[in-house]
Amino acid sequence: MSRSKKWRLEWSFFLGENGRRQYNKLCKGCVHPCKQSFRVVVVSCPHYLSRRPQKCAN
Repeated sequence: MSRSKKWRLEWSFFLGENGRRQYNKLCKGCVHPCKQSFRVVVVSCPHYLSRRPQKCAN
């Protein structure tokens, strides 16, 4: 298996229509290496904290 074919298979979940890697919009500006694909709907990131206050269920 060629090197580029192996790379493409490993990164196929991250590749967009143009053949380049694309990350989730929350992960684009993040400095941490735990980037997630643009195909992910729910982002679960230990480094991301929303600036909106969380509502308490009281």
